[in-house]
Amino acid sequence: MEELDDIALLRAYVEHGSEDAFATIVARHVNKVYSVALRHTRNPQQAQEITQVVFIILARKARALGKKVILEGWLYQTARLTALASVRSEVRRAHREQEAYMQSIANENESEVWSQIAPLLDSAIASLNEADRRAVVLRFLYGKDTKEVGAVLGSNEGAARIRLHRAMEKLRHFFHKRGIVSTSEILSGAISAHVVQTAPIGLAKSATAFALAKAPAASASTLTLIKGALKIMAWSKVKTAVVTGVVVLLVASTASIVVKEIRSRTAARPIACTTAATGSIKGRFFGRGELVNAGNTTPEDAWESRYWARAQGDYDAVIAATDRQAVADAKKWMGDKATFRSSSREEFATSFQGFQILARKDLSSDKVELKYQFTFANRSTPKQAKIVTMVKVNGAWICAQTRAHDASWDSGSEIEPGS
Repeated sequence: MEELDDIALLRAYVEHGSEDAFATIVARHVNKVYSVALRHTRNPQQAQEITQVVFIILARKARALGKKVILEGWLYQTARLTALASVRSEVRRAHREQEAYMQSIANENESEVWSQIAPLLDSAIASLNEADRRAVVLRFLYGKDTKEVGAVLGSNEGAARIRLHRAMEKLRHFFHKRGIVSTSEILSGAISAHVVQTAPIGLAKSATAFALAKAPAASASTLTLIKGALKIMAWSKVKTAVVTGVVVLLVASTASIVVKEIRSRTAARPIACTTAATGSIKGRFFGRGELVNAGNTTPEDAWESRYWARAQGDYDAVIAATDRQAVADAKKWMGDKATFRSSSREEFATSFQGFQILARKDLSSDKVELKYQFTFANRSTPKQAKIVTMVKVNGAWICAQTRAHDASWDSGSEIEPGS
């Protein structure tokens, strides 16, 4: 068969099943195919496997090859492409093995690092500025991605990613000064994996029961703890309750108890500063799930607290946060207590999306106007801008009046920056 050319040998194999003909083709071209494979892989064992694959493909496709095919060219191209596929597969396999190895090391490191940073983590987060702290809490405690973090903070995904990177570097530096040496990546992994623990079964139910109780139902020790926590918060000027989860739980789950305690002490004061101000919330969208009782030391915080009271369906707290001259108008749209409680909770649970303070005018030392807008979950409902007048009475800011926004108001107003 030596005298036959490649095409004749190929036809003999296709038409008559001649294994000798196919063996002759392999013998003629095996060195060339192997050489192509070896140049790509630089691995003799891998090159042998590629060579075998090339001739397996030839056997399967022989019938489809035309009489004008130049077998040398076809074999070269097939060898080259097969070698490239092999190299890519090997690279992917190596990457997978490397990733698996690195992940196993990372998991070990994260577990070890977590045991070291856990006692210091909340102090480390508290050391961050408010914007960084919010970003870290949203990303790691609540599992939001960078796009969601950016949306909540009123920025874009890129800005959120940069903020988180800088915040993690600050945390890494915090731990480094205390003898815990790690990378920000390992810290991120350790925090993500361990920071949220499952609450005991039944805790949500009992917390809800306490929050909705019409009369104080907590034990004496719990009431003492509440009073102590509120006193510490007021003196230490904690700016955000979301970081210190224990405080949030105490405040949120005993709202009615707190309000009654406040009223018993303040009498003539419209509403006491039950928590330290949460700081500036101006310029960013404030969702319904983030509302807290922020106190009333600033007009902005007092307005947030009033929205928080509405979200709770707390009729008395809303009235207490309203100027006496405006109470009559407030009661008209609020209705009776039972109606307000159910309708307000329904609204904040299903349709109300959040609000945003856009600008502020200081009319005097005890009178401020805020321009704000609020949105609903139903996107067909347009955003509505309004003006609220806040007045300071006995050291506490309260709501005096709300009205529709007019474009003339914007003249001379100060546009508030984002957080």
